[in-house]
Amino acid sequence: MRCWLQRWSSDADWTTLDSVADFPPEKSDLVLYFADREELLRAGDALKRLVEQHPDALIVGCSAAGEILGGSVHSNGISAMCFSLESSSVRLSSIGIDANSESLQAGEVLAAGLAGPDLQGVMILSDGTMVNGTELVEGLLNKLPDGVPLFGGLAGDGDRFASTLVGIGADLQAGRIVAVGFYGASLEISCGSAGGWESFGPLRRITSARNNVLVELDGEPALAVYKRYLGERASELPSAALRFPLEVYVHGPDREGVVRTILTIDEKTQTMTFAGDMPEGALARLMTAGPDRLIQGACLAAERAHAAPGPVDAAILVSCVGRRLVLRQRVEDEVEEVLSVVGAGTPAIGFYSYGELSPSNPGARSGLHNQTMTLTLFREGAEG
Repeated sequence: MRCWLQRWSSDADWTTLDSVADFPPEKSDLVLYFADREELLRAGDALKRLVEQHPDALIVGCSAAGEILGGSVHSNGISAMCFSLESSSVRLSSIGIDANSESLQAGEVLAAGLAGPDLQGVMILSDGTMVNGTELVEGLLNKLPDGVPLFGGLAGDGDRFASTLVGIGADLQAGRIVAVGFYGASLEISCGSAGGWESFGPLRRITSARNNVLVELDGEPALAVYKRYLGERASELPSAALRFPLEVYVHGPDREGVVRTILTIDEKTQTMTFAGDMPEGALARLMTAGPDRLIQGACLAAERAHAAPGPVDAAILVSCVGRRLVLRQRVEDEVEEVLSVVGAGTPAIGFYSYGELSPSNPGARSGLHNQTMTLTLFREGAEG
């Protein structure tokens, strides 16, 4: 496997960031791209040019709350990484949905479209505001072979939470989910994820919820309870919630919980919609973190993914928009920390998302995460 990075800006055409004289664009098998939603809408000609440059490649991407390219984080232009595969291959499955109630079925349909021998992993790029990520993952796992990792994330829209886009080639759509299957006995894919957030405050029981809509905590309207904790920052909702996610203890407070972040709020009903399910009866508690803790979490994610020694051909990083808002000017520190573990010269691309898909470590069950750094590493050996 060979990979190279490309970058587009409004004052220049696509620029290749490293030398690929022996691997020209027409050799590309897969191209991933990420950019701000408004940038993508303005840059239709740039995406068409990308398609022209890579005539035989599968090209997919999505809107983001910031894109990762190499060791840098960008908020303008378009970032892309091109994959040239030796003995492995990729295949696309896609679907469009109108509401998050369709997420479970959508996952099953996507998985059915990827059935085949030597499936090593599945990357998901999904609409970030119309999808229930928990049910999407469950639908995929219902139909995929055991042990096939899911990775990727839910598209972002900065801290606006208005609409997200997923692209196939230069065609951008809201409500779309794409799944890319990676095939080949010579291909090794390893994943890791970690957060760095800390819980605080009392445990509260989820007394009423509808899938990923939280209605009541301890019998009180959920939004009212949440606002009491935020105090003056309540006026900044929903973006302020990215700094204060909830940890949900599905299996009891003595087991590690899952982190859930808010997508939207409803002042009229006093409810909050999350990226994943909020199961009734479960316990929940607020979380917070500082930059140092988040950077340590990113390092742990890299160590989990990079458990096997040896060089890595490529890395895909998906981190949460909430982490970026907390890290602010230190946002590149978490990317640099990851690359220091897997290899500073490793070709890397990624984006800041509304939800991350990954196992917590190689061999673990894949799931939807919020407020985590997730890392997927690729190695392609000799066929056979």
